[in-house]
Amino acid sequence: MSWQPYRDLPAISAFSNGTYRHEPAWFRNFLYSAERDRGLDHVEDLASPGSFVWELKTSQDAVLVLRSGSGLNLRAEAHAEQLIEIETARRSRAGTAIDVAADSYLVDRGSGSTLLAGFPWFTDWGRDTLIAMRGLVIARGRLKEAGAILAAWADTLSEGMLPNRFLDGVDTAEYNSVDSSLWFVVAVHDFLDAAQRADHAIDPGKRTQLVSAVGLILTCYAAGTRHGIAADEDGLLRAGVPGVQLTWMDAKIGDRVVTPRIGKPVEIQALWINALHIGSLHSDRWTDLEKRARHAFAARFPDPNTGGLYDVVDADHVAGKIDAQIRPNQILAIGGLPFPVIEGEVARRVVQLVEAHLLTPLGLRSLSPDDPAYCPRYTGTPFERDSAYHQGTVWPWLIGPFIEAWLRVNAGKRNAAATARARFLAPPSGPSRSRRDRPYFRDRRWRSAPYAARAARFRPGRSASSSGCAL
Repeated sequence: MSWQPYRDLPAISAFSNGTYRHEPAWFRNFLYSAERDRGLDHVEDLASPGSFVWELKTSQDAVLVLRSGSGLNLRAEAHAEQLIEIETARRSRAGTAIDVAADSYLVDRGSGSTLLAGFPWFTDWGRDTLIAMRGLVIARGRLKEAGAILAAWADTLSEGMLPNRFLDGVDTAEYNSVDSSLWFVVAVHDFLDAAQRADHAIDPGKRTQLVSAVGLILTCYAAGTRHGIAADEDGLLRAGVPGVQLTWMDAKIGDRVVTPRIGKPVEIQALWINALHIGSLHSDRWTDLEKRARHAFAARFPDPNTGGLYDVVDADHVAGKIDAQIRPNQILAIGGLPFPVIEGEVARRVVQLVEAHLLTPLGLRSLSPDDPAYCPRYTGTPFERDSAYHQGTVWPWLIGPFIEAWLRVNAGKRNAAATARARFLAPPSGPSRSRRDRPYFRDRRWRSAPYAARAARFRPGRSASSSGCAL
């Protein structure tokens, strides 16, 4: 059976060994309660063309296969068996359940490949795709796919910038991200390094394309490109104009950017310095600029009051203006990138600060609970959720950079990796385990009443502020 409810969309075909009964019916004013609670459109009419019926007394399987398009003449049982064989073969090639899940994010874009950073609401977003591919593709040895993805994104470069996303249903790209291009440089480095270690041959033309793309990004960023992005006299990267959200903290409500972070954000400097170092591996043109940027970072970002790093310096492009909010962005100066920007005691204090204020069993908070702007729950209407998105909401993807940072500052300790796994990754052993025995209660700051109350809100099994990007 085939139906085509809308002229501009493909037909829907159903292949079945059941009996079809044509019984068209309308369900008026159907209510979606979850959408209603989120302040979204929540009432619509639904239609049903009919029903399939099977006689369950027989030993025959009930088969129903749905697909787009019409005009096919297939037997339901044979078609279902074919699909099962294809999927079984795919899963057996992948190996583990994690590999099967990771491969689900690899998709085609035109004649190339790309990576979706989240189902079902994401297309391929530049920043998220390039962060995710380092683990989902490169670290898993899928180097052929990694090369194809990077080559496809290299073709989208414009004025040294990669698009933050493609608009749904069209090929128009939005160039409103300062870090997508920098994450691209990091991903290219990881890809070339992994290929060398695996003795994986890279087509010379593709290698030239990727290295040239890295050079173009650095050249345009250093000289200046869209949205006020340019290297400043101190070697650091400034970025931002009013009304445009350029960093990963990109929630926007109407014309209001919730976390504008205009100036020199801390994680952008970590990415910039890493990109300059990677560029210097291919050309000595970037060596002096990297040294200047590293010196300025070490001199300007440490916060003597907290022991951590400022979130933004020269905020709003005002020389000397500081944003000292305690956010997780500072962890990328130590972990999560190939080359740490700070080391030693300064790095140790940053990790301690982040662990004390931002660490939860589900990831890192986007803002310290001590901050007046902290939002403890991610729930409610679009306005309420966007207001909380980067003002306290926990983001699981940040646990990777945090653990790597923790391991780097504890590199000389015995069994550091096992300790990190037990403290930051292992779930509680069961309901009988005392809450105070859990790793995040061992620090004396957590045992104080305010911190204990906050920890209770984030214990495993609770939903408070646990939403985040699935990277």
